[in-house]
Amino acid sequence: MGIEEVYQRNLHHKVHKAGWLRAAVLGANDGLVSIASLLIGVAAAKAQNHFAAIGLAGIAAGAMSMAVGEYISVRSQSDIEESDRIMEMEHLLADPEGELEELTQIYRERGLTDSLAAEVAKALTEHNALETHLRDELGQFEHTKARPVQAGVASAISFTIGGVIPFIGAVVPIAGHKSASILFFGALGLIGTGVISARLSGSPLGRTTARVLIGGAIGTAITAGIGALVHASGA
Repeated sequence: MGIEEVYQRNLHHKVHKAGWLRAAVLGANDGLVSIASLLIGVAAAKAQNHFAAIGLAGIAAGAMSMAVGEYISVRSQSDIEESDRIMEMEHLLADPEGELEELTQIYRERGLTDSLAAEVAKALTEHNALETHLRDELGQFEHTKARPVQAGVASAISFTIGGVIPFIGAVVPIAGHKSASILFFGALGLIGTGVISARLSGSPLGRTTARVLIGGAIGTAITAGIGALVHASGA
């Protein structure tokens, strides 16, 4: 089996989506929950002045915050990976025999016999010593490496999409009931996020969707309750 065929077979696994899927799901969920909660809280407090402007400002600010936060977070992971890469290069130059023995021990611990472990370690070291150590010693793979720009963009776009869904319910309320409309659109968005997340990750559809929906509902309910208390207190 050639390298290209192995690569194509690996594409059927879900792990190659790890570089952006977490950020996208987090962004969509945060956009839905934070904007729905914001709008419900404003509606519950009867603060109707500049209602649409508040929602749009929340979407814009949240999207930028998510993008920057996700970029910085994933960039930190990328910096660690690069630091480990440089360190491993230095180790290979300074002590190639020790690194070969270290690799042999890794394969022994994975179940290979002493002779086979030594043979595999020698062959892979001759093929590409650095790549082998990054993969088998440190667990670094090309398809799962940190991608900060991709994660930041995915987070910002998904937050915006998620935030727009409850915002539609606020500006075009169903039967004139603004809060109910926000909740309805927000619930639809959370269900959609759960379904898409389950499909992309290969996780159970019902459990994943329920987790996203319940978590979002709790966050929205807490904020709506705070808004109602503010209104009741006359603050």
